[in-house]
Amino acid sequence: MTHVAQPVNFASVEPHPSVAALVPLLGTWRGIGHGEYPTIEPFDYREEIEFGHAGRPFFTYRQMTKGADGRPLHAETGYLRSPSPGRVELVLAHPTGITEICEGTVTETVDGIRLELNSSTIGASASAKPVTAVGRSLHVTGDTIDYTLRMAAVGEPLQHHLSATLQRVS
Repeated sequence: MTHVAQPVNFASVEPHPSVAALVPLLGTWRGIGHGEYPTIEPFDYREEIEFGHAGRPFFTYRQMTKGADGRPLHAETGYLRSPSPGRVELVLAHPTGITEICEGTVTETVDGIRLELNSSTIGASASAKPVTAVGRSLHVTGDTIDYTLRMAAVGEPLQHHLSATLQRVS
């Protein structure tokens, strides 16, 4: 008798207790953002983020952006962990040769949750743009994520780079 593997229905798996505070992030989110930095022209973009889980003590993370004209801009993929109550770690890989580890806090707010993250480690391949620090702020309110991203790169100090508002999609 041949055994055929059946797909796992992760929707029926409960999130791991260590990431319970992060449950409001689960799902797919889409929206519009705006970017600026001293070394580039300001730009608008479309974004999709997906947070998933398989019952383990972390969430999966996938992000992609496209320019207003539809051309691909950026992507990142990784994991979001909560090693202890109120603490979070975001571990990311970028296709531009950069790896990023951000650590910070998750707090419950009156209307959702807020994550405040700052890079503890930035890795770079020999051909990657020099990025020295990243900070991320996310606020989830119901079916909306508002976020900002700060970056220190190419000789510039840590400063505002991106902001977006995303809506949960079904």
